[in-house]
Amino acid sequence: MSRTSKLTLGATSLFAAATILFVHFQQKAEQAAMHEGVVRDMEQQRVKRERQLDFDMQRELEAEYKRHQTVHDSTSEADAKAPAPR
Repeated sequence: MSRTSKLTLGATSLFAAATILFVHFQQKAEQAAMHEGVVRDMEQQRVKRERQLDFDMQRELEAEYKRHQTVHDSTSEADAKAPAPR
């Protein structure tokens, strides 16, 4: 085999190995990025569930308080007592 053909074979082999390594590491980086995205989405869903549970609990407490207490709107009472404009 001539020197030129040996250099060509070596260069193409080196290029192929470098391409394979680059693709491998690129896939690993994309996989890690996707995993981080999944973890972030799961955390957002957890926070959303917690907020929804807090909201539901507050709504139940409000309904319970309204059952036990008589609440009047002071602005509507003041409007009813105020004389009608002329």
